[in-house]
Amino acid sequence: MRYRLTFIAGVALGYVLGTRAGRERYEQLKKSARQFAQNPAVRNTCETAAQSGREFAGKAYHAVGEKVGDKVLASVTDRVRSFRGRGNGNGVEDDWGTTNT
Repeated sequence: MRYRLTFIAGVALGYVLGTRAGRERYEQLKKSARQFAQNPAVRNTCETAAQSGREFAGKAYHAVGEKVGDKVLASVTDRVRSFRGRGNGNGVEDDWGTTNT
């Protein structure tokens, strides 16, 4: 019985101390991640990468659209929202924030 109580007390003490140390380390990591994300160079790089991705996706969309043309079945066109209204040239903004032409 005495060994059980000693073991339980040791587990409880280890849990409390480990939790406190873990929480401090977590807060430290969280602070450094926030500082990294708020760095202007990092933010500019992320925005540039996002813009490049949007441009590439738009070019790929138009390239595939030209090759596929009207060969897509109507049942598929109804299910795939990116094919809806394709080629109507009404200047509606798409999911990437660019204007369809």
